[in-house]
Amino acid sequence: METVGLVVKRNKPEAITLGREVAIWLRQRRKIILPEDASSKELGFERGWRKVEIMQQADLVVVLGGDGTLLSVARRAGKREVPILGVNLGGLGFLTETTTEEVFSTLERVLGGEFEVERRSLLEAVLLRADVQIDSFQVLNDVVINKGALARIIDLETWVDDQYLCTYKADGLIVATPTGSTAYSLSAGGPIIDPTVGVVVLSPICPHTLTNRPIVLPDHAYVQVVLRTADEDVILTLDGQEGRTLQIGDTVGIKRSGVMVSLIRSPNRTFFDVLRSKLRWGER
Repeated sequence: METVGLVVKRNKPEAITLGREVAIWLRQRRKIILPEDASSKELGFERGWRKVEIMQQADLVVVLGGDGTLLSVARRAGKREVPILGVNLGGLGFLTETTTEEVFSTLERVLGGEFEVERRSLLEAVLLRADVQIDSFQVLNDVVINKGALARIIDLETWVDDQYLCTYKADGLIVATPTGSTAYSLSAGGPIIDPTVGVVVLSPICPHTLTNRPIVLPDHAYVQVVLRTADEDVILTLDGQEGRTLQIGDTVGIKRSGVMVSLIRSPNRTFFDVLRSKLRWGER
């Protein structure tokens, strides 16, 4: 691992401070550092690289921030499976498992080849309007279609492969990966799923019909959601970070991406440890 990407959460002083320390530590070990362009100047570099360029060139990517920062990196993943080390300086930290106290000892092990990765699947979402592709996206957590603050209940005609599932009458619909099962989907009543299981979860948001419950599908399924409501404010949101306005008749096609993300596992905690510490799982 000679080339290390460095992505730091912006507008967070403690992340910038730690980023400078990590950069010095890596320079002492003669590593080539690719800082993200948004924070490169604050870290003391003359130039920076876009996230997509970092994912194309780095042998390792170090992310200093919260889960949102890591999600923004994972969405730029390509066919190269670059190991990502997430260091938690945010809130929950489901994806950024490593603590600030463990940074340098963990980096020492990783650069020495002593680490394990957990491969997480991504979803690809395609926005179609009048059968013409408008845009496409990759997500690690979820694809969400939901109404605006003042909109009424919306109708979302949903198909799985070539089979009609139902028309959700709800505030929206979440299509989540196992990784995203502990995010928005969980708040909407969806199940917690081990991140290594090959499934996708459909969780309606505040459904008008109480019998509309979350459903788990195999991740090779192709989900199509057609907006059947006119004159309402409806938004397509990707990982909670990117958004597009939808029109009546728009179709969102969602399927498993051919890209995987490799997250470096913390040797100090398991997925169940994270559930107990972050969600107080099993406490009374």
